[in-house]
Amino acid sequence: MGNRGMEDLIPLVNRLQEALRAVGRSCSLHLPQIAVVGGQSAGKSSVLENFVGRDFLPRGSGIVTRRPLILQLLNSNTEYGQFLHCKGKTFTDFDEIRQEIEAETFRLTGSNKGICPVPIALQIHSPHVLNLTLVDLPGITKVPVGDQPACIEYQIRDIIMQYICRENCLILAVTPANNDLANSDALKLAKDVDPQGLRTIGVITKLDLMDEGTDAREILENRLLPLRRGYVGVVNRSQKDIDGKKDIKAALESERLFFLSHPAYKHMAQNMGTPYLQKILNQQLTNHIRDTLPAFLNHLQSQFMAVNKEAEDYRQFNPDDPACRTKTLLQLVLRLAVDFEKLIEGSGDKVDTVNLSVGARINRIFHERFPRELVKIESDERRLREEINYAIRNIHGVRTGLFTPDLAFEAIVKKQISSLKEPCIKIVDLVCQELITTVDQCVGKLSSFPKLRDETERIVVDEIRQQESKCRDQVLLLIDIQLAYINTKHEDFIGFTNSQQVHNQSNASTSAQSSRTQVIHKGWLTINNIGIMKGGAREYWFILSTESLSWFKDEEEKTKKYMLPLDNLKLRNVERGFMSSKFGFAIFNTELRNVYKNHRFLELACNSREELDSWKASLLRAGVFPEKGNGQENGLEAFTDPQLERQVETIRNLVDSYMGIMYKTMRDLVPKTIMHLMINSVKEFISSKLLAQLYALGECTVLMDESPEQRQHREEVLCKHAALKEALAVIGEISTSTCTTPLPPPVDSSWIKHSNSRHPENSKAGGKPVVQGHAPPAPRVSHTRPGTSSDSFQQLSGQHSRTPASVPRRQPPPVPSGK
Repeated sequence: MGNRGMEDLIPLVNRLQEALRAVGRSCSLHLPQIAVVGGQSAGKSSVLENFVGRDFLPRGSGIVTRRPLILQLLNSNTEYGQFLHCKGKTFTDFDEIRQEIEAETFRLTGSNKGICPVPIALQIHSPHVLNLTLVDLPGITKVPVGDQPACIEYQIRDIIMQYICRENCLILAVTPANNDLANSDALKLAKDVDPQGLRTIGVITKLDLMDEGTDAREILENRLLPLRRGYVGVVNRSQKDIDGKKDIKAALESERLFFLSHPAYKHMAQNMGTPYLQKILNQQLTNHIRDTLPAFLNHLQSQFMAVNKEAEDYRQFNPDDPACRTKTLLQLVLRLAVDFEKLIEGSGDKVDTVNLSVGARINRIFHERFPRELVKIESDERRLREEINYAIRNIHGVRTGLFTPDLAFEAIVKKQISSLKEPCIKIVDLVCQELITTVDQCVGKLSSFPKLRDETERIVVDEIRQQESKCRDQVLLLIDIQLAYINTKHEDFIGFTNSQQVHNQSNASTSAQSSRTQVIHKGWLTINNIGIMKGGAREYWFILSTESLSWFKDEEEKTKKYMLPLDNLKLRNVERGFMSSKFGFAIFNTELRNVYKNHRFLELACNSREELDSWKASLLRAGVFPEKGNGQENGLEAFTDPQLERQVETIRNLVDSYMGIMYKTMRDLVPKTIMHLMINSVKEFISSKLLAQLYALGECTVLMDESPEQRQHREEVLCKHAALKEALAVIGEISTSTCTTPLPPPVDSSWIKHSNSRHPENSKAGGKPVVQGHAPPAPRVSHTRPGTSSDSFQQLSGQHSRTPASVPRRQPPPVPSGK
């Protein structure tokens, strides 16, 4: 009993599919679907039963198969059946399976020969079958009986087309030997969807029922009405044999003896019968597998390479070995130190081209954000002059001073130096947050060990906080040191003598500076408020120098559009529009003059917040300060004393000179202090002290406990790696132990008329021929692995109360009554 023709391929394919089940849905080998097509009582169901080796399909005269039966054969150790509509119920008696098919058919179609396109899904688990799908379809009929509609032929044809249109479907065109083969409806339908005959096999049944003196020798020899893949003759059990409970094994032996003893067939008996048909299908499956092997092999190899490194790491880790746990802990801490240093110092191994690294962001804080914060302090010119004015007056008191008081200079300078504390501490906080972000990013790789990750993050963050406190104290100490002694003998300080000369020669120095113009920033900016039309915008290449803001047509800097001097320019924020993706700011003249042609201001925009901050910092360095509120305009009293005005200007120049030294000093010392006390200290702590801190907890074995998710992931990776390795080995065996049967040469099959080229004489409406088009393809039927519940193949059919959306029911043309 059983399908002996397929058993040579069963072990290899089952080994391969067992391996692929462990890999998951990303790798699956889809075997073809076999659809049996033929007229009523042509012997289709008997052919299917021979494949399974069991008697389980309904029998009778007329139309018996009234609903498509999707039969999934699944190789397993035990033999039983399961229906989709009977969830959780297992059938071990195949007579009960037949009764259930009849009952389910009757439930939707009634007892009066009606048909229904809703399929019945049945799984047969058996050790004698290969994993594939067979489809038993309703027999083709032309004459309606019972309560069948007049268009029954078209309804059945539509149902059949839904399945045989698939390129992955082998078509068994079943025709009784006692019928005219030239008029075979099964061959006509197969010709519609497979005009080249690549997947159509002719099956001739009922050879034992032909009239005496006649035979189908020329047909079976593929000489009379040729098919590309030829014909196979079979002899099924008669109704008397079925009623007499003749088993399939005995029926196959009777079939063999028939072909060996028949004078017309004995010379080709080895190419006839159900075993030979099974052998052909077996070879078709082999061809299909071998054809898909190259692409499938490449896919498996890429998956194998993807998991190989991770699997090797997991294979070296034994969670139950204390020595292995200790070794893994050491490796993880060392890797954490390396990752942290790479993120800070930069690395050429894997360069991120999308986002800035932590080191690059800290560099931006040092050299863009910090200078901008310092420039904001010195940008309030009017308030500074007001403070100098009050300081000079308060120092003189009721007396009129003849000389510029140096106490006023010292008081103003100390106040300016004290104001440096806020931006310096702010920079320390920003760098601290970046370091914490870096640690969080690095310890994320320790997620396999949750306790180790949490403890490592806690210890390192605590260290960062401690170093932040030390760094904050050191920065404040630097400022206090500067406050302790105002060094008026500094080589870069202009002094009281030179301050007046600076004031008197301001115009000359302006012209001298123009000869030493320095480029501060270059980049693309969009001018939003000038253009051909109102609201027009255009992008230009801008160059900001110490003296002017110029823009050019492009980066070649050949065609200069305009040069705007920076004198009396201010910076104003511009709110971002609701639909705008750009970030903007505006430049205007404090004396209410036009900055460009008839425009009082220029509205500029860039593509990102980072570019906006960079441009603002550069403009501050060039002396273009942000706009201040109007409340400060009224705070400064007008100078009425020329001598006081000269003293204010002198101290202003002295303060400006000394604070220039301070800004330069702080821009140099604060980043160095942060680098030494925070960044380098944390790096050193992670590389040399973190491991000792973890050991000091006294819970090393607990720290290396895997999370349930990681344990499952490790087992899945190892299982997948082994399965892929096994699958690759099996593919090698299939490649060496099987061979591909060459495709038969084309034959002249023009004798087969398309099924839509001929219609019954009474199928005309209004004098026009009725042409029935192809039905849409049926939904893909996935193969369910053995041992799964019936839920896993629910996609084989929809709700039984109605036709599923994927199996449309088309209304055929009206058939008028014959008059």
